[in-house]
Amino acid sequence: MRRAFLVNSDKCIGCRGCAMACKSFNQLEPERYWRNVYPLSKEIYPHEERAFFSLACNHCENPACLAACPVEAYTKRQDGIVVHDPERCIGCKNCIRSCPYGAPKFNEETQKAEKCSMCYERLDAGMNTACIDACPVGAISLIDLDETPHPDNTIQYPPGYPHLTQLNPGTRFIMPRLPGFPEEK
Repeated sequence: MRRAFLVNSDKCIGCRGCAMACKSFNQLEPERYWRNVYPLSKEIYPHEERAFFSLACNHCENPACLAACPVEAYTKRQDGIVVHDPERCIGCKNCIRSCPYGAPKFNEETQKAEKCSMCYERLDAGMNTACIDACPVGAISLIDLDETPHPDNTIQYPPGYPHLTQLNPGTRFIMPRLPGFPEEK
C-alpha cells in the first residue's frame, strides 16, 4: 500500500478549510501552515472562474527530505507516509533546502523542521486526515497508489508543478474542467 492525497481542483472552492483543519489538529502557530491552498494562475486555468490546488507534503516514493537529513529525523512508513521526528531534528534545514515542493517548514520557536505527516495517528485509528474531514465539497481524498484504480483524468504533474520523476511524488490531481464541459464520470 502507498497512500497518497488526491486533490480534485474541479471541486475545490478555495475555502481553506483543509488548511485550517491541519493547523488546528497539529496545533500550529498562526503564521505556520503545513497545507496551503493556492489559486491557479491564468496561464494554467485562463478563465474568470477561480480554481485552486490544496498542497501539503507529497509523501514521495524517494523523499529528498529523508535523503538530505543527516540525523535520520525522517522515516518512511510501510504505507508510504513520510514522517518527521522533531526529537531527532537538529534544525540544519537540509530537508527544507532539498525539497523542491516546499513541504518542510522551519519553526523559529523550536528551531526545528516540521511538515505534514498525513495525520498518520488519525489514519492508524481508522479515521480520515483532518484536511479530508474538513473539506465541505470532498476535494481531497486518499488513494492507494498501488491498488486503487484512479479516475482517467488523474495526473501526477499538473502545469507549473516540478516534474521530478526521481522523487515520484505521491499527490495526484484532477484538473478543473473548462466552463461548458460536462463532468467526467
